[in-house]
Amino acid sequence: MAQTTARRKRATLRDLAEATGLSPAGVSYALRGQRVSSETEARVRAEAARIGFRSDPIARALRGGATGLVGMIGGSLDDFWHQEFASELQRCLRRRGRHMLLADAGGDADAEIALAESLSDQRVDGLVALPVEPGSPAWLPVVRAVPTVAVGAALPAPAGAVRFAADAGFDLVLDHLHDAGHRRILVLATGTHRPPRRAGVRTVRCGFAPADGRAAALHALDRAERPSAVFALSDALAYGAYMACAELGLDIPGDVAVAGFDDHPLSPLVAPPLTSVSWDTAAAAAAAAEMLVGAIDEGVTAGEVVVPPRLRPRRSTAAQPRA
Repeated sequence: MAQTTARRKRATLRDLAEATGLSPAGVSYALRGQRVSSETEARVRAEAARIGFRSDPIARALRGGATGLVGMIGGSLDDFWHQEFASELQRCLRRRGRHMLLADAGGDADAEIALAESLSDQRVDGLVALPVEPGSPAWLPVVRAVPTVAVGAALPAPAGAVRFAADAGFDLVLDHLHDAGHRRILVLATGTHRPPRRAGVRTVRCGFAPADGRAAALHALDRAERPSAVFALSDALAYGAYMACAELGLDIPGDVAVAGFDDHPLSPLVAPPLTSVSWDTAAAAAAAAEMLVGAIDEGVTAGEVVVPPRLRPRRSTAAQPRA
């Protein structure tokens, strides 16, 4: 005869109250660290662990409490830096007792707003967004409904911002390339950031993935008057430029110099190592987590942190352009 195993009943708040000799309300306060002594709180938590009690975050949210969940919306996870930032942010939030729900907008501004609205409806305690189109008026109802921190570009108040000093980063790279003798520079941009106009600098907008960088670079480099340098506004796009150069038989940096913009951990390992701008991803993630948790827990008005750039020169821009 086949044996069946009864599904174990989930421990309830009432079970925990009976096990500790407290009222359900007293147990609830203890689990939230409110209105009880530290000894009572420790005793309730130990008993909860023993009987396998886990609070229901959705039910707690419906009662007006916090869920412990934070939503993060990546502008596009095709961008390797967005992946790196999400990993760092998750670690920072976990140290603060939060769990992260990750959503990918895929580079679509409308999808990003829809994801933000959906996460807000699911009663996350807060949002971290890498906005694709930060100027969209559709962001305003979202940031008014739930504590929000934008990373990369600012959203309307009351959202906080961890913003990159992008203009200073553009100047670092373009000056570096100009000093190396480059007078025809192609910029590969996603649209989130666009460098200021300079003589000899042409900007092409493309997607977020390495394949998008490859396609844009192939089109620009497969001609007689090709640029002598490619400045990609993400390292993922720079890797695409590497692929295009390999297909066209162009040497990096002898024929074409290549520079990136976020110093992904892979960039020192590619051949040749990629010159890039570092934004200290770990520090940016820590600042975003601290700002958001402060807004959630204490109602602190979210402010702004500006992350300075640091140029990491490597061999991909080392040679003078060939005549």
